[in-house]
Amino acid sequence: MKERSTTRKRKRLKVRFGVDYPKRVAFTGDASEGGLYIITGQPERPGSKLLIEINLPDEEQVIVYGRVRWAKKVPPNLIRLANKAGMGVQLTQFETGKQALCDYLGTLRH
Repeated sequence: MKERSTTRKRKRLKVRFGVDYPKRVAFTGDASEGGLYIITGQPERPGSKLLIEINLPDEEQVIVYGRVRWAKKVPPNLIRLANKAGMGVQLTQFETGKQALCDYLGTLRH
């Protein structure tokens, strides 16, 4: 398995995501400029392309496309108890906000 090129930081950010448009609301468990772990009881299938809106604490919005790398479906009532319920998403193309996300995460790559 390929190693991650960037370190994930534990960050809880509100996100909206979906295949056609961002219709589901969830939160991140961790994030980097290259990927997100999204905590959700209804993950998309691995390989799915997603449109994601990330809301930063300063109200700036990041819009990015990503691809689901792994998914673990868990009943909604067990999400808080399960280990890594949700999906890992590789970020593939930023529409807006890449610099803001990098600044928020404290990463230096631009």
